[in-house]
Parts: sequence; structure tokens; C-alpha cells
Amino acid sequence: MTADRSSDPTAGAAATAPTVPAASTRFTVVLTRPAVPAADASAAAQGDTAANPLASQLAAAGAGIATFDFPLIEIADVVDDAPLRAALASLEQYVLVVFVSPNAVDHAFARYNAIWPHALPVGVVGPGSVAALARHGVEAPSCTVICPAPAVSTDEDTARFDSEALYASLETALGEGAFEGRRVLIVRGDGGREWLADRLREAGAEVDTVAAYRRLVPEPPIGAWARVHALLAGEPHAWLITSSEGVRNLIELAQEHLTADELVQLKHAPLVAPHPRIAETARGLGFDSITVSGAGTERIARTLLASAASVVQPVATTSTTPAHSRADLRADSRMTDSNASTNASPQPAATPPLPPNPPFTPYEAQSQRRSISGPLLWFVVVVIACAAGVGAFALNRKVIRLDQQLTQRQQANDTQTSELRVKTEQAVATVHQMDSQISQLEGKLADAQTSQQALQQQYADLARNRDDWTLAEVGQMLSSASEQLQLTGNTQLALFALQSADTRLAASDGAQVLLVRKAIAQDIDKLKSAPSTDLTGLAIKLDNAIDQVDTLPLSGEAPIAHATPHAPAPGDTAKVAAATGEPRWKVWWQQFSAGVGEQLTSLVQVRRLDHADSMLVAPDQGYFLRENLKLRLLSARLALLSRNQTTLKSDLHAADAALARYFDPSSKATQTVRDLVKQVDAGSAAVQLPDLGTSLQAVHQYHSRG
Repeated sequence: MTADRSSDPTAGAAATAPTVPAASTRFTVVLTRPAVPAADASAAAQGDTAANPLASQLAAAGAGIATFDFPLIEIADVVDDAPLRAALASLEQYVLVVFVSPNAVDHAFARYNAIWPHALPVGVVGPGSVAALARHGVEAPSCTVICPAPAVSTDEDTARFDSEALYASLETALGEGAFEGRRVLIVRGDGGREWLADRLREAGAEVDTVAAYRRLVPEPPIGAWARVHALLAGEPHAWLITSSEGVRNLIELAQEHLTADELVQLKHAPLVAPHPRIAETARGLGFDSITVSGAGTERIARTLLASAASVVQPVATTSTTPAHSRADLRADSRMTDSNASTNASPQPAATPPLPPNPPFTPYEAQSQRRSISGPLLWFVVVVIACAAGVGAFALNRKVIRLDQQLTQRQQANDTQTSELRVKTEQAVATVHQMDSQISQLEGKLADAQTSQQALQQQYADLARNRDDWTLAEVGQMLSSASEQLQLTGNTQLALFALQSADTRLAASDGAQVLLVRKAIAQDIDKLKSAPSTDLTGLAIKLDNAIDQVDTLPLSGEAPIAHATPHAPAPGDTAKVAAATGEPRWKVWWQQFSAGVGEQLTSLVQVRRLDHADSMLVAPDQGYFLRENLKLRLLSARLALLSRNQTTLKSDLHAADAALARYFDPSSKATQTVRDLVKQVDAGSAAVQLPDLGTSLQAVHQYHSRG
């Protein structure tokens, strides 16, 4: 997100700016902020100084300051404002709305005709945006407007109006976790920095950005360029650049309309930037005289007035002034500048005290000193001349010795050169001999390389044939294992076959062989993870159940034991009557009736039959009933071995229903057979056997590509 530096950095509160003394040379400040909107332009035409507070402060500072508007950015409406209107129509979805500049505020509220929700906080970058919100009725205390705090002291640049300062203010006002899972709307111009949006997303917010206006490169009129040519020709001036994009647009326009010399003068001209980021951009584009003023109209005005004072004031002080009073004037000038920088009213400067006079030296004393220094000077000259003669003699002797040494070294070098020439000729002969030997070795090396290539080709053919044989054998092995797995469901046998095939293929390192081994490894993992079912044990249980069917009693064939009447022995009537206090005849009658009832009860047996069909089975039909039960169990055994789960369940349920309906449930044999059937039913859960299709497909692809 890009905060619009064309307005916010220069939108501080108006204050008394330092004044510049009048001078004969006018100092021009080139204002490059975007063109003032229509409403503000009309206000300025009617004398409203709030439309451009910076120009007002510079105009009030003195007659030596002039301003020249040279906009470097043109603000225009977006081509499609549907996203902006849609976002403003659904403000209830957002926890925060951020306007990056006064232009964003004005263009957004031009399309928003409702009353701003008082509970929705608004974040802005600088005081200019706060003022723009106030023009549209969004201000404290009815609404929450979050803006970076202004500077505590106007003498220090402690205020920052940028994305970083706004994010810190948002965290302070709303809390660090206020954006987690919430939606935030950023209204800005097209393009720009994404710093604030990225930080909000890192804090957990869902950020929506909409463009409210466009920034275009303007085309200044011919009159404006004529004024720029005049300034670059030598008039004292300074450029106020309020955005990085403005610096880039200035270079782009200057390359089209200025000469090479004027472009150099432009890059040497004083440039004032309210933010270090703008200064870095300007420095990267070649500007070498940059001053960072800090944000706010007061700081920018103070920096521009200081630049004007450095150019204008020396002209004012270079008048026809006597030489003996220039120091006093310079002292007065320093005091006046100090008072102007602290925004205080001018006061009369006090004349500083003169320094003390040096002590007076009489003429006689001066003559005596000259007479003493004369012989001493001649003595020093004689000593220097003697030293020079001795040094020249020593230097001559040293030059002679060096000449002798040089002659000796020259002779030695001649001898070494002749020896080296002989050795060089011998080396050349040796080199020719080595060249012939190297040629022979290169021929032998070429023959060896040819033989090596032939051997490699033969080895590749042999390896390819060996891989083909191995893959054919592995394919046959996998086909047999797959058939056995589908017929018998023996996963252990299939696993052993896959492991054997992988061992056979481990000796080869071909790319296709590695693909086959990878497919085999996948099938091995599937077989190891597949649960195993004890089909043999379940089949044995069904065999045991089939063997016991002939001994199972039907419900009507269950043997009935003969009834044996029994009654308790009669007790002593007298003792019972004495104990209970009842008459003896009554006690005797109770014992007699109880004995007769128990004897009659023992003569009758009652059995419960849940199915009346079992009593209707004739004795000769019991044979067919048992045979049908055997057939059900045999069919279930075949379905178990063939893994036909549907048939197995159907036969087991039918067999269990026949056992419960036609056979004696109280018989121990019947209960045993039913338990065997239930165990087979519970143990034969449906298990999808894995297949070896991956390995077989890999082998088939190898043969197809081969």
C-alpha cells in the first residue's frame, strides 16, 4: 500500500514559520504535489489559505520566497468503480477500513452517499486524511479515526506518517489479536506498496483492496516548462518532492523536455523530501543534494526557509560596508538566524566585546633580534653546503660500485644466455621426439577407445538380453502367483513369489527394471497389510458339523422319560399341630392333599414347541430333512473355499434356521452343530484379497516398450 505523499506529509497544523529577510534575489520553491481538486481550487481562489497551507506559510515568511506549482502526478477516476461501490455497500462485513490518502477519502465518499457507521473504525496515514474525513462528517468523537501520533516537539523529526507508523497505531488502538479471522478493507490508488496489506494478512486478517483513483503522469504546459528552463539557467530554487512516484515521473518528463545540461543541473538542484524512502529513491535516480525534512507542513516549511536563507541571505549581507565593521555584521547575522530558527521575534543584537590588543614590541628590540639571527643563518648555510658535498662524494662512489656490479652481472647474464640457448635447442629436439611419441600414444588411445565402445555395446546387448530373460521368468512367476492367490486365497504363497521375483531383479540396475521392482514392492506392501482368514480351520468346522447331522434328534423324536410318581413322607401330625396350634385333622388333611397333588403332577410332562411344523414331520421325512441340511453345509463349504461371500452367508443362515426349526433345541448335539455354524459365520468376514495387477502391468509395459 502506498500512502499518498502528495498530501499527508505536508498536511500538519499551521504554525508560525521562520522568516527570511528580504533580498534582491528571489528564491523559488517548486511544489510538485498533485493538482488541487476543483473544490479546493475554488476555495483558494476565494482567499481560503487552508487549501494550500504550505504556500501560505512560505508566502508569509518574506518577500524573497516565491512558489511555483509544477504537479508531477495527476489524480484521475478509476476506469471501473464497481468494486469500490460494492465494497462500500457491504461495510458491515469489515472490522476496519483504511484510507491511504486524502484523495482516497474524497473519491470514496464521492461514491458513498449514506451515513458512515459509527462503530466501524477508520485508519488513515496522516493529518491530511483526517481533515479530509472531517469534511465528509467522519471525525471524533462520533467516529473512531486512527492516525499515527504527531511529533511531541517540532524541533525534532519524531513523527512518521507512513504504513509502518499506521500499523503500530492500529495495534495500539485495537490490540494485537484484533485482526485474527476478521476482514479489513484498504481503499487506495491503483498499484502501490503492499506492506500494510501483507502485515495485516500475517496478523490473520482477510484483506480486501479496492482502487478509488488512478495516478497518471501529467503533461505540464509550455509555460510551466519555460519557467523550469529559467530556474535551471541559474535562478536560486529548490524542489519539494512528496512521493517516490513523483521523483520517477520528474526524471521521465525531464528526459523528454530538458537538454543534457539542464538534466545535470536538475540533478544538482536542492531537493527536499519529507520521508527517507523518497530520499532513497531520489538518490538512486542521481540526485545529489537531498534534504529530509520530516512529515508535516511546519517541518517542510522550516527546511525550505533554511535552504532559501543559505542562498538569499549572503546576497543581502554583501553590501558596501566598511572593513572594520564586517565582523560585527557577521555576528549580527548569526544572531538573527538563530532567532529566526527558533520562531522568536527579532530583537536588537548586542555588540560582542572586542578581543584584547597584542603586546607592543619596540623597534630596537626588533632590530636586535635581526642582528643576532644573521650569523646564525650563515652558519646553517655553510653546514648544509658541507653536508651536500660529502653526500655528493658518497653518492659518486656508490654509483661507481653499482656500475661495476652491473658490468659483472651483464657478463654473467651473457654466459647464462648462451647456456640457455644450447639447452633450449636440446629441449626443442626433445619436444619434437615427445610429439612423435604423443602422436603414437594418441593413435593407440583412439584404438583403445574404439575397442572400449565395442565392448560397452556388447555388454549393453548382453545386459538387455539378460534383463529380458529375467523379466520373462519374473512375469511367469507373478502370473502363477496371481492365479494361486485368486483360487486359494493363499497370501503367504503370493508374498513368497513376489519376494523371490524382487531378489531375481536385484542384480539388474536398468531403469525399466527399477520400475518393475517398485511395482513389486507396492504389491508386497499390500499383501503384508491384508488380513488373513483361516479358511482351512473354518472348512474343518463345517466338516465336523456335517458329520454330526445324522445324530441330531428332531423335535418330535426326542425321548420322553417315564413319569415316576413321588411324594414326600408324611410328617408327625401331632407335632405339627402342636407347633402350629391347629387341629390335628386339619394338619392331616393338608398333608394328604399335598401328597396327592404332587403325585398327579409327576405323572404329567409339558414341553414347549415354538414351531408347529416340526410335529408335522413324518418319521420317513426326517432322512430328507437331514440330507438337505448336509447339502446346505456342503454348499457353504464350497462358497467358503471359493470366497463367494453371498452364497456362504445364505447357506449358513438357511442351515441355522433349519436346525432351530426342525431339530430338538434342548439336545446337546444340536447346540454343538449350531455353535459350529455360528463360528464359521462369524469367522468368514468379507476380506477383499489384493491382486498383483501393479506388478503384472509393469512387466507388460516393459515387454511392450522392449
